[in-house]
Parts: sequence; C-alpha cells; structure tokens
Amino acid sequence: MSYRSGRFWQPDVTVATVVVRDGRLLVVEEMVRGERVINQPAGHLEPDETLLEAALRETLEETGWEVTLTAFIGAYQWKAPADGRHFLRMAFAAEPLRHHPQRPLDEGIVQALWLSPAELQAESARHRSPLVWRVVDDFLAGRRFPLQALTHCA
Repeated sequence: MSYRSGRFWQPDVTVATVVVRDGRLLVVEEMVRGERVINQPAGHLEPDETLLEAALRETLEETGWEVTLTAFIGAYQWKAPADGRHFLRMAFAAEPLRHHPQRPLDEGIVQALWLSPAELQAESARHRSPLVWRVVDDFLAGRRFPLQALTHCA
C-alpha cells in the first residue's frame, strides 16, 4: 500500500449535516481563501471521535445549533482541482433541537443561514465544492440509510 515515492496516502475525512426546518436548509457562509462560500455545516473528523460525534460537534461549532442525527445520507469522494487534495465526506440528515445564538461561531464562519433548496441551488457558483449540492440533491431525492450502517469499534 504505497503512494508516490513510498509515502502512505489517505484522504481528508470530513462530515457534513443536512439540517431541515420548515423546508429550509441550514447552511454556513464562510471565508475560504478570501472568498465567501456556502457549505453545509461540515468539518474534519478529529482523533478519538466517532463520525456521529464529529457531525454533531461541527454543526454546533459552525451554526450554534444542537441537532439530532436522523439518517446517514452517504459517503462522497472528491478531489479538489485547486490543490489535488482528496476528501471523503460522510453526510448525515439531522433535525434542529435548540439554538444557542450567544455561542461564537468557528473561525472563518461569517454566518449561518436558512435557505430554501431553490435558493441554495441558485448560489451554486458560491458552493465550497460540488459536494454541497450533490449531498442536498441526494437528501431531497429521499436517500437515507440507518445510522447503524456506520460502526465504531473502540
């Protein structure tokens, strides 16, 4: 198992949540390389946390919303053309529980927004990656797997 010059390769593992309230999707507007982009609440898996824990943590840190995960939407693999980084995104469906408006948002997050699917799609030029709409499109099409499809072995 080697990759170029004998180094081991592994992708960036990320999580993302599709949170829906009254037909609107919770998204974040964030600064990336000097540009305002739109993304789901998303971020990297940290050491010693499960995928489910990471999804809950990232959603709270980026939006101030506590959520409950309801389903696994899917795993998505993508290579960023700008720098060649590989990403493996684990996407979850979630429902909002409570908002903490006083909570400071993660560095780089400009604001959390509730957009309709049409509004999100209209902003496609500002999506952080093609994964943003792909995950939402799969969610809107009814793609759901039980959370038990993911197993964490301690």
